[in-house]
Formats: sequence, C-alpha cells, structure tokens
Amino acid sequence: TGVVPFVALLLLQRRPVAGRALLVTGSGCPSHGLCRSNVQEQTRRQVALLNATAQELFSLYLKCQGEPFSSKSDKLCNPAGIFFPPFRVNRTSERKEVMVAMYKLFAFLNASLGNITRDQEELNPMAKELLERLHNTTKTTRGLISNLTCLLCKNYNIFQVDVRYGDSSKGKSAFKKKQQGCQVLMKYVQVIGQAARVLLPHLSPS
Repeated sequence: TGVVPFVALLLLQRRPVAGRALLVTGSGCPSHGLCRSNVQEQTRRQVALLNATAQELFSLYLKCQGEPFSSKSDKLCNPAGIFFPPFRVNRTSERKEVMVAMYKLFAFLNASLGNITRDQEELNPMAKELLERLHNTTKTTRGLISNLTCLLCKNYNIFQVDVRYGDSSKGKSAFKKKQQGCQVLMKYVQVIGQAARVLLPHLSPS
C-alpha cells in the first residue's frame, strides 16, 4: 500500500503486480503538456476499438487453449471467483467519477494482459495471431491509460488513483494459468461494452 505518482503507476502497469495507490488531488500534476491536442477524440477511439475487438480476442484465446476450454468455457471461464474492479458508474454519474472508474478498470486490465501474454508466450509460443492480438490490446490499453492520466490531471487535478491489481499467475499450473486468463477475458468482454456506453457520452465534443 502506498501513494505512487502517476508516472510510476504507468511503469507499474507493465508488470503484473498487486498494489494500491491512493486517490489524491493537489498541485502534483505533471505539466499539461502531457496532453495531446486531440486527447478526448483519441480516448474515444481507443475505448471503441477495445470494445469492438474484445469478443474476438476472447474467442481466439479459447480456441488456442484447446479442450476442455473450447467446449466448457461457460463453466471454466466463469469470472465469479476472481477479483475484477467493480464498475458501478453509469451514464448519469459525474464525469469525474466516470474517469476515475475508467482509470481503475484499464490499469487493472493492462496488468492482467501482461500476465496473460507472459503465460501464453510460455504455453502457446506458436499462437502468433493470439500473441499479436494480446500485444495490440495491451498497446491500446497503455495509450488509453496515458490519455486518462492526462484528462484526470488537466480537468480535476487528480494525479494519484487507488488501483488494485489481480493475482499474478506465476507458479500456477498450466491449467490454472489458462483458466485465469479466460476468466479475466470473459469478464473483460462483459465489462468493456458497459464501459464504452458510459464513457463515450462524457467524451463527446462540447
């Protein structure tokens, strides 16, 4: 537990770790020069892209894991037993509340994708299409985190956010690694559509 600056948080997203950072407002935001001129439009596009590709990523993941995941995904990939950031905002929530919830969601997702990608590089090194999609999704997510960081700092002077990460899969069996990956991705498919519906109206041009 600790207060971690945003720049450090962005570096932490590259590693599958468990940790927390506290929500703080104050004068510690980096220069607004971090923001691109089209940051809102770029953020909209990134969320829309993740929403459009989530189901394909999940389906490809299942295909590459083989049996019993291909035929028993509803049972084996049920995400009820894993931690996933609660997403309680809706379209009527305050914009600030939505942006903070989005940051928590995508920071968690980015760390989880690091776990999943590492495991798949070990378990399915020849699954080139899956690995490419995982890398592309991670790249988009990192860009989205950067833009959310900018918007939170610029608009609300928030430069630290309480983030909780999921469990690392290191040391687990191959089956458990595959299962943890499919649980996270199934939950991701369920949540990303809701996230897009909630966030996109808040990023509409003024």
